[in-house]
Amino acid sequence: MRFRGLELPCLEVEIAQRPFYSLLEVLTGSRRGPRVLVVSPLSGHRIVLLRDLVAALVPCHSVFVIEWRDASLIPAWHGPFSLDENIDCVLEVLRLLGPDLHLIALSQSPVPCLAATALAAMENDAPQPKSLTLISGFLDPGLNPTRVARFVNGLRVETLAESVIETVPDGWPGAGRLVYPATTQKTALGCYLARHLIEGRELLWKMLWDDSLARRLRFLRAYFDVQDLAAEIFLDTVDKVFHQRLLPRGRLMWRGVRIVPEAITRTALMTVEGGMDDASGLCQTGVAHALCRNVPERRRAHYCEPGVGHFGTFHGRAWRERIAPRVARFIAAQS
Repeated sequence: MRFRGLELPCLEVEIAQRPFYSLLEVLTGSRRGPRVLVVSPLSGHRIVLLRDLVAALVPCHSVFVIEWRDASLIPAWHGPFSLDENIDCVLEVLRLLGPDLHLIALSQSPVPCLAATALAAMENDAPQPKSLTLISGFLDPGLNPTRVARFVNGLRVETLAESVIETVPDGWPGAGRLVYPATTQKTALGCYLARHLIEGRELLWKMLWDDSLARRLRFLRAYFDVQDLAAEIFLDTVDKVFHQRLLPRGRLMWRGVRIVPEAITRTALMTVEGGMDDASGLCQTGVAHALCRNVPERRRAHYCEPGVGHFGTFHGRAWRERIAPRVARFIAAQS
């Protein structure tokens, strides 16, 4: 199983497969509730990192998950996978699943999910989600820039393309495709973990105190379980999300169409942040409320969980005991 055994008996069913993603439905023996689509972040992590997030949702929701495929396994003739294609995939799944759907995005996925929701509101043929919950997203890395944002902003896209992008070798299904390799991502994650251990930050706390020993070991394995990313989405994230900050500046384009977040009026909006998040800083997710200014006030919510970092907002005790119940109540209120 992709989630390696949730706390509840469950069965994952692949209901759609496309070149760049699979759409999963998580089935349990419990009663079915509001339909929720979880859009995995294109961070290089495999879907197992979302085990806690999904486990907290399945008791009272019908859960669907977008699982991104390893870029090295996608034949090059399928073409590039940039931010445009990322948004295309979210729009396609909205059409597949139809109306009365609640969207949850985290980390890297809030930008394409907010963009897709705006396009659906801009008379695109995709149905508008009933609610959009954004967790620890990089909507505007220029607000309260973290060490991660400052580091990324110090990198030149051209230099990255020359230094870290590799070509999938012969013998692999994706031979010839350009990728940001899992080995490089694993090294970066190791450096991030080492800094947290030295400075006493979130990941040290998660390794020593958050949850049982078995849960902590599962998190560590999931943290380093990574895959190759398409070079285009990696470079687009650096350039369009971090360097140019196109979405908050009102300049993000999709297929020649400008993304207009203020077009969103029917989709309820919830944002979640971690008070100690040193990846996506405070206000970088909450800025969605300013961008989506035409969402009625009664259909908005914002929650900041004090004392947790980036991963704690969707994994671990804080997520299960305090954040997930708030997200569930918000979704139920919109249903």
